[in-house]
Amino acid sequence: MKKIYMLQGDGNLRVGVLAIQGSVREHIEKLNLIDGVEAVLAKDKNTLLSLDALIIPGGESTAIGKMIVDFGLKEAILKLNERKIPIWGTCAGMILMAKYIVNDDKVHLGIMDISVKRNAYGSQLDSFKTKLMIPAVSNNEIEAVFIRAPYIENVGNGVRILAKHQGKIVAAQQDNLLATSFHPELTDDLSFYKYFLRLNS
Repeated sequence: MKKIYMLQGDGNLRVGVLAIQGSVREHIEKLNLIDGVEAVLAKDKNTLLSLDALIIPGGESTAIGKMIVDFGLKEAILKLNERKIPIWGTCAGMILMAKYIVNDDKVHLGIMDISVKRNAYGSQLDSFKTKLMIPAVSNNEIEAVFIRAPYIENVGNGVRILAKHQGKIVAAQQDNLLATSFHPELTDDLSFYKYFLRLNS
């Protein structure tokens, strides 16, 4: 696939993917399709702090949550948020960002004012694809891939609901923070990447 989106402005954006577990390669491949972006594997504190934007990928939220503490990455991610650097969590990444997790006292980053239900759509066997209309992101339908997906049960006052599926919130934004229940990296549609990168402007 050819690069199809040109960012405005001078220089490349350093966009990192937290590279300790999950769908890292798929996000990097999508970022490499975007002109004006330098895709970065973010595995250490110094790399994280050098980024213009960060994606926290899908995977296993408990494992990723433990590793960001063990590897000393949690504080760096919190510093990025303090600096209003765009951060996007997909699936497990959304769980890591949430301030509240239903039926779980464990909170990981706790930076986004949302309440999330883990594995809300069931097991791996219950994974599915659908199409969503999300006017804030694209004028066209967006393919959405749900894999053992969470959804958002409640949002705080400063959170904008971007999309629902069957009445459940599956995408939301709060200032520099973006969260999706589904996996845009597993489709050919770059609409959510474009939307995310505009948060940096």
